[in-house]
Amino acid sequence: MSENRRQFWKRSSKVPGSILPVYGAQQPPLDKSFLFGRSRVHIHHTKNKKASSFHEFARNTSDAWDIDDESEDVLHSVSCEAKMADVNDVDIVPHCRLQEENSNQSVTKSASEDQLHKVTADELRKCSWPGIPRDVRPTTWRLLSGYLPANKDRRQQTLQRKRAEYFGFIEQYYDSRNEEHHQDTYRQIHIDIPRTNPLIPLFQQPLVQEIFERILFIWAIRHPASGYVQGINDLVTPFFVVFLTEHVEDDVENFDVSSLSSDTLRNIEADSFWSISKLLDGIQDNYTFAQPGIQKNVKALEELVSRIDSEVHCHLQKYEVEYLQFAFRWMNNLLMRELPLRCTIRLWDTYQAEPEGFSHFHLYVCAAFLIKWRKEILDEEDFQGLLMLLQNLPTIHWGNEEIGLLLAEAYRLKYMFADAPNHYRR
Repeated sequence: MSENRRQFWKRSSKVPGSILPVYGAQQPPLDKSFLFGRSRVHIHHTKNKKASSFHEFARNTSDAWDIDDESEDVLHSVSCEAKMADVNDVDIVPHCRLQEENSNQSVTKSASEDQLHKVTADELRKCSWPGIPRDVRPTTWRLLSGYLPANKDRRQQTLQRKRAEYFGFIEQYYDSRNEEHHQDTYRQIHIDIPRTNPLIPLFQQPLVQEIFERILFIWAIRHPASGYVQGINDLVTPFFVVFLTEHVEDDVENFDVSSLSSDTLRNIEADSFWSISKLLDGIQDNYTFAQPGIQKNVKALEELVSRIDSEVHCHLQKYEVEYLQFAFRWMNNLLMRELPLRCTIRLWDTYQAEPEGFSHFHLYVCAAFLIKWRKEILDEEDFQGLLMLLQNLPTIHWGNEEIGLLLAEAYRLKYMFADAPNHYRR
């Protein structure tokens, strides 16, 4: 088992893509368990001196919440569970069950060891929110999406059954792509696949494109209420890449998949299908007739931005830029067209850890993303310039740090507005 896998369960502040915990940033620090494993640091207040940057503010305020109550030992023991364990060997148990087991056990070495391979679903999400290391990301994504059972003893059996079920669908339905009533669907998928991340060599390989065609066609005919909609093709790519990393140590974006065994490729394909299905189940209103989910979210974004930054909102109005003209794509493709793939994968670590991440939290990420460019927006003084900017934002060099800051701001907005929606309703 690799050192990376072990460190993931130590709640280290050095998790890739993470920033130090700040109130109203990565997660609500009101839950003291978020501070597990961190040494206590007393805050030294400096009069009349403001933090010069977000990171300085983070350093000055991290670990501001001391754990002084009697539950510290129990909480710490829960935080240490699976310290040395591979994520594949961890049981995800209900929080109430873990509390009950802790209360029934004496504080002994054997009791501590018994809890080693158990974490709660909340603990898993909290570990994942600030970013998941590459080594444990594939299994963690399966767990967070609900594709993989919480009980580790059932996982291999479930994977075998679901993978076989998917290829049963292929045998049953895939030949129907040539039938008249499915031709339009298949034709559109066939057109869209080469357009998926065209600058990444991985997705231009015929073998990969055939896999994507099968995934999208089977999903479409099993979901006739929406069918295939342009943009869904993009959503398969993060899952495919993440599950590919289980078998590839090199640069995934340039990897030749023909060097993998057929069984490995079949497993990656089936896991990608079930994972995209789980994701789309939560946002299917985005892809039904007239895409009402997207229309609703774009309107909510407009109202939210009008409250949090009226200057930007009025500037867009002044030059008659409609939110639908740029934000439709943000909602339809979950910002995948605006961010490098590596950033999307990091973003999805948090989306899967956040309750209703794809359906609800994404709104606040889009608001934070828009306000991030306020200076550039205000500098443009005509319709064409604004639209060109908003449709071609310069994120090509973004990495984990930029995504971490974006998520921190999105959480702040959610904390301020989600529980008080009248703040942004007209």
